[in-house]
Formats: sequence, structure tokens, C-alpha cells
Amino acid sequence: MQAYLTGLRGFTLVALGQMVSLVGSGMSQFALTIWAFEKTGLATSLALMGFFYMVPLILISPFAGAWVDRGNRKLMMMVSDLGAALGTLAVFLLYLSGSLEIWHLYAAGVLNGLTSAFQWPAYSAAISTMVDKTNYARANGLLSLAESASGVGAPILAGILLGLVGLGGILLLDLVTFAAAFLTLILVRVPQPKQSAAGLESRGSLLSEALYGFRFILARPSLLGLQTVFLLGNLVANLGSAIMAAMILARTASSETVLATVQSAAGLGGVLGGVLLSTWGGPKRKVHGVLLGWVLASFFEGVLMGLGRHPWVWAACSFMFALVVPILNGSNQAIWQAKVPPDVQGKVFAARRMIAWVAGPLAMLVAGPLADRVLTPAMMPGGSLVGLFGGLVGTGPGAGMALLLVLSGLLGMAVGLGGYFFRAVREAEDLIPDHDQTPGAPAKPVPQ
Repeated sequence: MQAYLTGLRGFTLVALGQMVSLVGSGMSQFALTIWAFEKTGLATSLALMGFFYMVPLILISPFAGAWVDRGNRKLMMMVSDLGAALGTLAVFLLYLSGSLEIWHLYAAGVLNGLTSAFQWPAYSAAISTMVDKTNYARANGLLSLAESASGVGAPILAGILLGLVGLGGILLLDLVTFAAAFLTLILVRVPQPKQSAAGLESRGSLLSEALYGFRFILARPSLLGLQTVFLLGNLVANLGSAIMAAMILARTASSETVLATVQSAAGLGGVLGGVLLSTWGGPKRKVHGVLLGWVLASFFEGVLMGLGRHPWVWAACSFMFALVVPILNGSNQAIWQAKVPPDVQGKVFAARRMIAWVAGPLAMLVAGPLADRVLTPAMMPGGSLVGLFGGLVGTGPGAGMALLLVLSGLLGMAVGLGGYFFRAVREAEDLIPDHDQTPGAPAKPVPQ
């Protein structure tokens, strides 16, 4: 019988495979961002790439979560990686034929969003069955480390390879790297969760199971409060993040080198943040990692990024932002993985993601036109807002986008600090027992 890796060792191997795959995906995303901006010159085009990725992801997430809990989680992880590879293959073939258009990237975003709807709950729920709960934050740190490590090399490699092999060569390399994710999954064992009272209660039709995650969260004010923080935080954060790459390109005459430097700095910060979380395990009170994480992330990625006017300032801000994010997300994940029974985590985590991200597409739809049609003209020399904000963010190309970043950052800081005003949020870890705290006890009744 073939021996499979298990536990934290097995999950470490999975994270390494994801890192290799994410390097390829990161190179493709970087190259396609440059291609799209050079083709249109509009922040709206880049914002819409994110919009068409997020909408299908959000809409199908509850059903994807139900499927994850019903089926084999290892298989779900492999299928989601395959779907992402098919999206890249379609873009690659269109590019080779000379037929690639902006709307094709939107269509590929839809496919990637659909597959990602399965990937995140499957990987998140797998942590709960593969590793001990004392290592939840460390395992989440490993996943974050994989994402961030790819962010260090992907922009630099893409910047170099664009001149050597072009967009087509980068897309081909992306397809090759997907094999790493498949191979590592083949080599590990992902145990199926044991049946819990909540799992028995959740059984029913696919629609009923898809809605169960929302009922579970609504019955627990602390979990609902945590997700409200992410709902509001993501709403304002997406106003800035949707146009950040466009701001950098606009202020540097479409410099690929500057954008690669800033993104690589973010990758390096994320690596250090992931290493820190995987070795430290995060703050003892995880809620502080969440709320203070929102404050610091919004300050660096929004306020200081918008105020900065030099590539090295942008790089430093991206580094600090990415250093904080693994601690923010990892702390939040550890809370949920400890409180939610593993056999319903697919459904609950999918509902949780939908709540957190539902306002994101709206922000992306607003951010592009607001930057292109309102703030950019208003912050050009002689514009209507130059007198008020010109001293802060300057004038000319990119200044209006910088102003939007500052505003989104201030609002994000307010969201993080605001969480401390609500007991259900600041004491979430005490108000909800861990799922294994009272073995055999029935789950708290969930309203139907």
C-alpha cells in the first residue's frame, strides 16, 4: 500500500506545491495586467478583471461549500486547480491565435472565480482534519507563506520574461506549474471529517445545505460580527486595491519595472509575515490580530500608499501591508477553525466568504469610473479638487487614484477600530466554545 504524508508535514508539502503553482499564476496575472492597461489605458479595465472574478465566486460559494462537505475534499482541491488551469489554457490559445481581447480576460475571470469558490473552503477545511488545532495558525501561515513567496518572484520573473518569451511564453509556464499542485495532492492524505451534531443537523437538499452556513453564522452573533468587520473592510479596501496598479502605472509612464518592484516588495513582506505566523502562531488573543491587523493594513496599503509619490515609498508600504495580512487572515482563520465543527466547515466557510466579499464587486464597479471620470480630471492641474488635496497627493496622472487610496485607507482603519466597540466581536473567542470543547454535546440549535 502506498504511504501518504499526513499531518503538518503533509500540509507543508501541499503548501509547497501551491507555491510553485502560484508563481506561475502570479506571472500570468502580472503580464495580463500590463497587457490590459497598455491596450486600454483605463483603470476601469483592471477593476473589471477583478469584478468578473469575484461575482461568480460569490454567487456559487454557498453551493460549493455544500459540495465540499458532501464530497471528497482532496478531490475538490484537485478539481479546483484543474479549473484554474483550463482558464489559463483558453487565454493562451486565444493569444497564440491573435484573437485575445479584453473581454476574454473577463470570461477567464468568471471561470477562475467559479473554481476558486471550491478551492478556498476545501483547502481551509482540510487544515482542520490534517493538523491539530494547536497548529491551525501555523498551517494557515504556511498557506499564506506559499502565496507571498510566489509574490516575491512572480513579478520579477514576469518582468524579465516578458522581454524574452512574451505573454505567450509566460502563460505556457503557468500551465506547467499547475502540475506541481496536482503532484503534491497525490502524495498526501486528506482525512474526511468525523460526523458531528451540527453535521447531522445540516443534512438535506443541496439548497438547504447551502443555506445552512448562513443559519449557523446568524445564530452566533460573534461570528456574524467578525464577518461584518470583513464585509465593511473589504468594501472600502476594494475601492483602493482595484485601481492601485493603474495608479502606479499612470504615475510612472507604464513602468513594468516599478510595478514589479512594488509587487515583489509585497511578496517579500508576505513571506516574512507567513514565516512569522507559522513559527509564532499569532497573538494569544486572535481577535487582536484581526482588528489591529485591519487598522495597520489599511494604514499602509491605503493612506501611506496614496500619499507616497516615489516607487520606494510604494514598495515599503506594500511590504508592510503584506507583512500584516498573514497575521490578520491567519488569526481570523484560527478562530473559525476552532469554533466550527470540521464536517460543516465547507458550508460555513463558503457562507462566510460570501458575506465578506459580497460588497467587493460593487466597490470594483465604482472604483474604476470614479477614478477615471471624477477624481482623475479633478486632480489634474487646474482641477476642482487640486486646491483641497493637491498638497497631499500631488496633481497630474495618477493623483486622483492616489486620493481614492487615501480615502479607502482611512475608512478601513475606522472599520478595524470600530470592532472594539462591540463586545460580540472583541470577546468572540470567549463567547463561543471550541467545537471540541464538549465532545458529544449537541450543537447549539440553529433557527430554521
